[in-house]
Amino acid sequence: MAPMTDTTKRRRGAHTVAGVRAPARNAARVGAERALFVRSQQGDLGARDLLVKRYLPLARSLALRYQHAGEPIDDLLQVASLALVKAIARFDAQRASAFTSYAVPTILGELKRHFRDRGWAVRPPRGLQELTLRIGRATAELTEALHRQPSIAQIAAAVDVSDEHVLDALRAVDARRALSFDAPHNTPDSATPVTLGDTLGVDEPGFAGAEDRATLSRLLSSLSAREREVLRMRFTEDLTQAQIGAVFGVSQMQISRIIRQALVHARAAVDTSQCSASRPVLAPPNRSASLTARKPGG
Repeated sequence: MAPMTDTTKRRRGAHTVAGVRAPARNAARVGAERALFVRSQQGDLGARDLLVKRYLPLARSLALRYQHAGEPIDDLLQVASLALVKAIARFDAQRASAFTSYAVPTILGELKRHFRDRGWAVRPPRGLQELTLRIGRATAELTEALHRQPSIAQIAAAVDVSDEHVLDALRAVDARRALSFDAPHNTPDSATPVTLGDTLGVDEPGFAGAEDRATLSRLLSSLSAREREVLRMRFTEDLTQAQIGAVFGVSQMQISRIIRQALVHARAAVDTSQCSASRPVLAPPNRSASLTARKPGG
């Protein structure tokens, strides 16, 4: 074995000294950082800002995991940054664990909470929300690997769920964003601006009125001409029974009896039509209309 030269001895000695100094430097750095945490939690804003700048790239990288989940990336970066500040304020500097082992789950938890509480116009079940996040990440990874949009079966295999669960999650994504009725909805044929609200139908009260008029016409056809005229004057022209009696030349008591009998006949026609819709409603015999309308005093 060749004897060691002075140069070789000096190099080995330098490596030995460097190996001894490296743990010492790491221990000093860890101690200085823990002192920053203590000062920050005691109200030293400078120490807190220094820690935030040091670990802000970690928060940014965690936020970028969800950049394809449908939320604006600026919102995710803000949520992750605020979660980092919370982690710095809550971290126990006396523990032997590293700060990152506490900060990472804290930031990820705040991001998931943001998606759960703020990211949905209509909130589906929590499990379905988390599945949509997993599907979003898996879709982005598969698209990059396959250079095309993955199929439902490929996404299901990547997240280890059934095809039906993937379809449910994809449908739930539609509830994440609500469209405004004032959003533009122009078509190539439209010359004037059209909004989404302009393309939606509204309740038309005239349909209910038309149905009521058709029902009323059918019921009135079962009454005599005198009964229909009395009912028209009472409920359309809003005349009193005495005024109607003066027109027909009869007493108020007779008009009251005519109205009561007409309503009874109409209700009977309604009951008959409800009990047997297939059987036509038979009008009662036409009662005598011997009383003819005449002007008061005529």
